[in-house]
Amino acid sequence: MYYLKTEASFDAAHFLKDYVGKCHNLHGHRWRVIVEVKSNSLQTNGQLRGMVVDFGDVKKMVKDLVDEFDHTFIYEDGSLKEKTISCLLEEGFTLRKVDFRPTAENFSKYFYDELIKKIDVYSVTVYETPNNGARYTNE
Repeated sequence: MYYLKTEASFDAAHFLKDYVGKCHNLHGHRWRVIVEVKSNSLQTNGQLRGMVVDFGDVKKMVKDLVDEFDHTFIYEDGSLKEKTISCLLEEGFTLRKVDFRPTAENFSKYFYDELIKKIDVYSVTVYETPNNGARYTNE
């Protein structure tokens, strides 16, 4: 089995509604997303001969996906009052609503589910701090 790995990062703010602790407050992270692709075989013809896929293609897919969250305020649908959302938008903030609690665990599955539509992803790991991350794989 061959495994390729690439990573990208984004800076974003979030909070965890109904969490008892510091993460209940609005705070930010440099989120680090590591994607592993797998294949039983290598390409046998053309420009990609001897490769699983072109690293450039995988890097672009990952970057395009994480860039949707870069420098945004990520919030779970239903976790903020409409008045709050309205005020933030009026102030010019970029908001990114998600239908899951914005945890590293949920982000790892979200990115996996989005990428598996395009490429044979083995796993996605999302770090919200340099030492704390969550990994999702469909095993």
